[in-house]
Amino acid sequence: MRKHFMWASATLALTLGAVNACGGSPSASTSPPASTCVNASAPHHAFVVVQHAAAAKRLQKCVGFTGDTIDGQTLMDQSTIEYQTQTFSFGKAVCQVDNEPAQFTKCFADSGPNWTLFVETSGAWAEAQTGYTQITLHDKEALGWTYTADASPAPPPLAKE
Repeated sequence: MRKHFMWASATLALTLGAVNACGGSPSASTSPPASTCVNASAPHHAFVVVQHAAAAKRLQKCVGFTGDTIDGQTLMDQSTIEYQTQTFSFGKAVCQVDNEPAQFTKCFADSGPNWTLFVETSGAWAEAQTGYTQITLHDKEALGWTYTADASPAPPPLAKE
């Protein structure tokens, strides 16, 4: 698992200079920005990064906000990324993100695919210790969702662009 965190940190360092749709500065990259920004003119921006089981399928959205922080629920709702939850005694659990899996009957699989939540702060990804509704993000921080099709530990999502 440590190898995955080091890989994500290295990827983040390489992509921090990329253009983001929230008004980042241009870089030498010729690839189009991988994100779109809701309320782009706001003074602060947080991100949602989704890494699907198929490694090539990735989604990033940006949400502008005016306060000092934005909570995970508001970030997810304003990002316009499709997601489904189920409510348990401990709170909400995310069962589907960006239509993956296509269908589900049980939010947490006993074995097999599940969504894992990461939080990116100060340029480093860490697996979330709480649910997304209990997370508060500051400017340039991110929620990251990684879907794994097996029981192995999920690597953190790729870096924000």
